[in-house]
Amino acid sequence: MKHNEILEKLSDKRTKCTVYTRVMGYHRPVESFNIGKKAEHKQRIYFVEKAKTF
Repeated sequence: MKHNEILEKLSDKRTKCTVYTRVMGYHRPVESFNIGKKAEHKQRIYFVEKAKTF
C-alpha cells in the first residue's frame, strides 16, 4: 500500500496540527505568515548540534 493510499484511508482519524515558530523573540503559528514568509520557512535548514565528548 502506498503512502498516499494510507493517508486517504485514515483521513477521518487525522487532526489538524498547528506549527509554531519563533519570530522576533516570540512564537507565532506558521499558518498566519504571508506567502513569502511561508516560503522562507520551508527553505530553513535545521541545525543539530553534536554532543561534546570530553
